Amino acid sequence: MVTLTFNEGAYIAAFVKGGIQAVDPGQMEAARSLGLPFGKSMRKVILPQGIRIMIPSFINQFIITLKDTSILSIIGLLELTQTGKIIIARNLEGFKVWTIIALMYLIVITLLTWLSNWVQRRTNV
Repeated sequence: MVTLTFNEGAYIAAFVKGGIQAVDPGQMEAARSLGLPFGKSMRKVILPQGIRIMIPSFINQFIITLKDTSILSIIGLLELTQTGKIIIARNLEGFKVWTIIALMYLIVITLLTWLSNWVQRRTNV
């Protein structure tokens, strides 16, 4: 869990940094020339523009994290794949269980992708 947290934290920090740097530097200069302090300039001018840029990356990273937890289940993290193994051990119907798990992953990832596209369209208006 700690490894996953540090890994995702590094990616999210890079998204935030990239989103803020993607905003035109003239926006900060304009806000500062209007007399806004640095903190208020960031909060009211830079971050709203940067968040629009960051949203697709956040949702994509969430999807990647969902997939990574399946890989980390080997280490001992109880999640969907690990639960499927437990169910298979009880009823010996591997094909049915793996099909259901695959469909669950497909549905969740498809819904998250649709959410990402919807949020991106809403923020670009």
